[in-house]
Amino acid sequence: MNKLIFPRNFLWGAATSSHQVEGHNHNDWSRWEKETADSKVKHAKYQTWPDDLLKKYPSPLVKENYISDQACDHYHRFEEDFDLAQSLHHSAHRFSIEWSRIEPEEGKFDGAEIKHYQKVILALRTRGIEPFVNLWHWTNPTWFAEKKGFLKKENIKYFVRFVSYCAKQFKDVKFFITLNEPDIYTLNSYLQGLWPPQKTSLVESIEVYLNLIQAHKQAYDEIKKINPQAMIGIAKNNAYFEIGQSSVINRFLKKMADCYWNHYFLKKTADKLDFIGLNYYFHIKIQASLLRSPLRWFSQNKPSTLNPIPSTLLSDLGWEIYPKGIYKVLKDLGKYNKPIYITENGLANHDDSLRADFIKEHLFWINRAIREDINVRGYFYWSLLDNFEWDKGFWPRFGLIEIDYQTMKRTTRPSALIYDEIIKNNYLEI
Repeated sequence: MNKLIFPRNFLWGAATSSHQVEGHNHNDWSRWEKETADSKVKHAKYQTWPDDLLKKYPSPLVKENYISDQACDHYHRFEEDFDLAQSLHHSAHRFSIEWSRIEPEEGKFDGAEIKHYQKVILALRTRGIEPFVNLWHWTNPTWFAEKKGFLKKENIKYFVRFVSYCAKQFKDVKFFITLNEPDIYTLNSYLQGLWPPQKTSLVESIEVYLNLIQAHKQAYDEIKKINPQAMIGIAKNNAYFEIGQSSVINRFLKKMADCYWNHYFLKKTADKLDFIGLNYYFHIKIQASLLRSPLRWFSQNKPSTLNPIPSTLLSDLGWEIYPKGIYKVLKDLGKYNKPIYITENGLANHDDSLRADFIKEHLFWINRAIREDINVRGYFYWSLLDNFEWDKGFWPRFGLIEIDYQTMKRTTRPSALIYDEIIKNNYLEI
């Protein structure tokens, strides 16, 4: 047996987002869920589902699956959930602040909700878990959405005001993430029309993307004014684009995909990033034939329709499992000379049959990147808990902790215990 040792003080943990776990949020997403739930059930009935998945509640064939409602009730059970994280020896936890709770009405901040999140941060610290505070994970207060959100450049000031307020209230937080996956949000909300506000405009998607770049820059400056010692980054979804059949057009397409998907946002914000958060999920083979429907590359559809690459190993969402890709992406990020945290990496796997190997194989390639001088400082599995997976609802099971959505009982999965052994040892045995 060989031991692949990770750096001293390497941070180990998992991630969550407020809307997906807290429950009873009132924002643009919760409103949209209720408006679209019936149509999602209707669509699901025309698809084929594994029998054992349909036996889990709520199944994709019921309306309750598509409405977040109480979610995992993490808002009230965060102490219990952090006890589980502590028992699994997690040393860091990434979570998000729900803007719609902090500022439910324009310009009116809720002191009770600030105290709630202060308790969340304290609960992590008392368990020896470093908080990574994410300030925006796709959901918006309804008043902000009604002003057309990040589509309007003049609305950036509202986000920066919210960020400033949070930075003043959470002065002891060391790590802030301003934005989660601005690329995925822009693609699905403003180009493909899959998520609220369901726009399908190339022009508007570009405007939103450029405004999110400015939002990060201004948020960075605001936090630094309040807390100069804070480490500030983003959580960026980067994919490994691989050339299929070698040709001039495929090499060109790969270059364009890398340039615009993987690097445009990072290059525009590089001087205002203390670290890069990497969310890695996708390996995409570049073929000129895919130009007919390039948006399939990041589509969020049902298994067998999502992934353009034939593969024998897929998650429940149909996403190809390709651990080596994280090494390729990390090597590519080395050019920025920034600390890197893997802020998301996980899979939907309802029976837990693939998760342990998924974690070990990705850590193998992460360790190789570290040994080749890529400055990776932490790994957050997605997710600590089963959660509400956006337009898919509850049926995709990402959690190290299984949630029984009828009783809210938490059960530690076997894969979480295997991950725990790696954390305790700070090495991976191969």
